[in-house]
Amino acid sequence: MTFAKANYTPIHKYLHQCAHYRRRCKIRAPCCDGIFDCRHCHKEAKASFYLFFFRVQQHCVQCGVCMGNYFCSKCKFFDDDVSKKQYHCDGCGICRLDSFLHFSNVFHCNKCGCCYSKAKKDSNNCVEKAMHHNCPVCFEFLLDTREDITVLRCGHNIHLECVAKSFRDMSRVWEKLDEEVAGTPMPQKYQNKMVWILCNYCGETSQVNFHIVAHKCLKCKSYNTRKTREGPASFSSRITAR
Repeated sequence: MTFAKANYTPIHKYLHQCAHYRRRCKIRAPCCDGIFDCRHCHKEAKASFYLFFFRVQQHCVQCGVCMGNYFCSKCKFFDDDVSKKQYHCDGCGICRLDSFLHFSNVFHCNKCGCCYSKAKKDSNNCVEKAMHHNCPVCFEFLLDTREDITVLRCGHNIHLECVAKSFRDMSRVWEKLDEEVAGTPMPQKYQNKMVWILCNYCGETSQVNFHIVAHKCLKCKSYNTRKTREGPASFSSRITAR
């Protein structure tokens, strides 16, 4: 095999690029597989890299360019679009979008583990780590979702779009169940039997007459209920946020 003269450079013509040794070769570092002039060059390059990496800030230390009009030093997060009114919540541990027009209108509920509008602070039905669950419709994890979220009357969270796709008016269904319950009289020995129920919609516990067809919530009038063994004194899914 021969080499063209145009592509050949005598070895003595190479410049010495290493500041530590006069040599015409490089080394391959086994830790990162990078090519360096010597082990000292490798150490200095890595030290410079890590120094820059850990000094994350809004403006570049080299050229001064702003890397994002919004910058969070805790999340190391940048975004030029500040119209979303981002803010960092220490309780959530992440940056969130301010859907309530201004950060002063937001409070963090430690029970639910998420931020809500202050308008619902006194009426919030808390659910343990409400945002640390998947959406019940699409199963996306809610805490770091980018989609709009709404809170159901029971206190659980769900994507707003998923509500629109999956929820419908149940009033006609409840009317038919009213008719079926009225048209199915219970035997005499069960007519005075009472049971405790929990409403899956509003979270209310009620004591109602036992019926084999269904049990109606006394508060929201839905039949989306289930029997419980205890009354509201010792059983309640509703905790008021303070």
